[in-house]
Amino acid sequence: MAGIRLYDYQLSAVQKMKNGCILCGGVGSGKSRTALAYYYISEGGEINTGEYIPMGDPPKNLYIITTARKRDTLEWEGELSPFLLSPYDDVNLYSNKVVIDSWNNIKKYADVKNAFFIFDEQRVVGSGAWVKAFLKISKNNHWILLSATPGDTWEDYIPVFIANKFYKNRTEFIREHIVWKRFSKFPQVERYLNTGRLIRLRNRILVNMDFQRQTVSHHEDVYVRYDVGKYKDICRNRWDIWKNEPIKNAGEFCYALRKLVNSDESRQVALMELVEKHPRAIIFYNFDYELDILKNLYYGDDVEIAEWNGHKHQPVPNSEKWVYLVQYNAGAEGWNCIKTDTIIFYSQNYSYKIMVQSSGRIDRLNTPYRDLYFYHLKSRSGIDLAISKALQSKKKFNETGFYKKKGN
Repeated sequence: MAGIRLYDYQLSAVQKMKNGCILCGGVGSGKSRTALAYYYISEGGEINTGEYIPMGDPPKNLYIITTARKRDTLEWEGELSPFLLSPYDDVNLYSNKVVIDSWNNIKKYADVKNAFFIFDEQRVVGSGAWVKAFLKISKNNHWILLSATPGDTWEDYIPVFIANKFYKNRTEFIREHIVWKRFSKFPQVERYLNTGRLIRLRNRILVNMDFQRQTVSHHEDVYVRYDVGKYKDICRNRWDIWKNEPIKNAGEFCYALRKLVNSDESRQVALMELVEKHPRAIIFYNFDYELDILKNLYYGDDVEIAEWNGHKHQPVPNSEKWVYLVQYNAGAEGWNCIKTDTIIFYSQNYSYKIMVQSSGRIDRLNTPYRDLYFYHLKSRSGIDLAISKALQSKKKFNETGFYKKKGN
């Protein structure tokens, strides 16, 4: 059996890793393999050898907490295979337990002790049930976190800082570092205190993978038209032209404007031109009405159509010509595709993280393509321009702020 081999940047990351660290690498950099290599070495294995070097038997029980999609598509099983590990006893070389489960079930493992946990696609933000289970697990086990896009704000790091015993609890962190805005209807951070210490603590746990991509990403904005008159009517009258009723809040206001601009025929024409140019394409969308539009377009008799969303979980087609319709929230992470060099974003998502993760579906270490193409369909409407501005600033689009500006 051949030994486990890593790229130089992966090996460098393994050498820097320690209990409680966050392994940070771009989408497609091989974080899963690197994390397993760290576990393998910590349990007695050796890397970059001619033959496979077994770990001590039994190694620590291994728990991998990941997304539901990664669990269901068996992606981690493939990553475990070179290490001769498996969640199935008849395949696993060792007598330890290997468990792969989703974040939704993390509470089931809160009482586990003396095991090794890999938390994939970082979800420990806030103070909910997942965070409480994570903190309990971190007290009694060896653990690491994997993330392509670590915290946007210092608040995102609170659970990890507590798990590393930098702070006793959330209250202590807030007392030392946060000044809240006065007269706000809900808690909003005005500024952070002693950020120098926060930077030092983050640097202690963040392990960055020095990943130099071999691919070249080409991002192109494709501008389409929209009905200016109807757009202005919605902004002026605050009236939902589909439900024929008043718009009640910021969410409904933005949804109505987006439905108007995203349903414009010129957007569909632009999409069809791109599909004709790129016969195998992944198309990301946000809303069900967009899916209805995309499914009812005529791509050609020989074009296969498949979907991944909350309703259907179909695999990427194998034919010569295909379109793969993927809803952002369902399919922005946890899978990859090296059968195409093209992603078309039919509409923009509010989240910068989601957009980065979606782009990473085709930007993989083993892709046969050097040039990758990403097309962003958008109009010059106020709503599209505001979303683009937020994404360029690596922020999440704020519906309430846009609503107060009346959408112009």
